[in-house]
Amino acid sequence: MIGVVVKSNEPFERALKRFTKSCEKNGIISDVKKRQRFEKPSEIKKRLETATRRKRLKEIADLNRKRLY
Repeated sequence: MIGVVVKSNEPFERALKRFTKSCEKNGIISDVKKRQRFEKPSEIKKRLETATRRKRLKEIADLNRKRLY
């Protein structure tokens, strides 16, 4: 559970901002957005395959860029 200790003279807005930053850092907000609707197993597989394909293409592009010099 994420918690933020509010200091005695700290404004509420600043404490709220620290809380939201810590939530984003731990990946809670992205996880909640991802779980807002059901994703079929086939959609999960397709999303992961496209992510790996993009990653491979990026690695190949980086290697080709390094070879030119």
